Amino acid sequence: MSALHAVARPATGPAQGLVVLLHGVGSNERSLLGLAQGLDPRLQVALPRAPLAFGPDAFGWFSVRFGAQGPVIDPGQAEASRQLLIDYVRRLQAQQGVDAAHTLVAGFSQGGIMSAGVALTAPRVAQRFAVLSGRILPEIAAHIPADIAAHGVQGLILHGEQDSKLPFALATAASARLQALGVRHALHGYPADHTLTPAMQADFHAWSARQLLAAA
Repeated sequence: MSALHAVARPATGPAQGLVVLLHGVGSNERSLLGLAQGLDPRLQVALPRAPLAFGPDAFGWFSVRFGAQGPVIDPGQAEASRQLLIDYVRRLQAQQGVDAAHTLVAGFSQGGIMSAGVALTAPRVAQRFAVLSGRILPEIAAHIPADIAAHGVQGLILHGEQDSKLPFALATAASARLQALGVRHALHGYPADHTLTPAMQADFHAWSARQLLAAA
C-alpha cells in the first residue's frame, strides 16, 4: 500500500488539535467533509482516502463480505491499513506539532473500525477515537498493549439502534470490550439505521471539542 491521498480542512491559526476522519467502505475522502466542517475551527482536520479501490470513487480499508454469521473481513488488508494509518497520523502530528493527547481518529462504519484499531493498538500515536456506526475487530487483540488502560485513551461509540448493516449489538459488544480493557468511553444509541444523523454529528462535534480543546 502506498501513501494516502487526502483532503484537509485547515485549522484557523496554529492547530490546537488534530482530527483524522476515515470514510466507510465504498465511499471516499469527500464523504465526511460535512462532518469536518462542523468541527471547532481550532482543530486541523484530515480526510484520507482508503488505499483499496473497489470502483469509481469507491474505496475501502479492507474487503468485507456479509454472510449469515455476520461480516467476514480480509485480515491482511485490515492489518496493512492499520499500519498505514499509524504512519500517516505520525506524519501529520510532526507537521502540525500536535501530540497524541490532542489527536482524535474517528470514522464512519469501516472508518470507525479502523479508528478503534489505531487508538487501541498505538495509544502513543492517538489517545482519542470515535466509532460512528462501526465495531471493534477481534483481530486487533494481539496488538493491544497489556497496559492500555494506563495510556489515557478515551473513546466514543455512536450507533443507530435500527442499524441494518452493522447491528447495534456490535456497539454494545464494543463497549463491553472497552470496559474489560479499562478504556474510558461513552456509548450512545440513536433511533436510526446505518447513517450519521444530525444528532449523532452534533454529539460528535461536542465530544471532540471537549476532548481535544479542554487542555489546549
